[in-house]
Amino acid sequence: MIRLTRLNKTIFVLNSDLIESFESKPDTIITLASGKKYVVCESVDEVIDKVMQFKAGILKYANEN
Repeated sequence: MIRLTRLNKTIFVLNSDLIESFESKPDTIITLASGKKYVVCESVDEVIDKVMQFKAGILKYANEN
């Protein structure tokens, strides 16, 4: 799960495993596998970094146990 910010500055948490694609037009639009779209304040690169950090955290946790 990654924490993101909507354009109205509210924060929400998104299951990153459901992300199908990102676009930057100029706002970042995240499309889920279901077709639902979210427009967020974070850049595409920031979203990618958040997904990578989340997945790295899962791997780290799995290796510690």
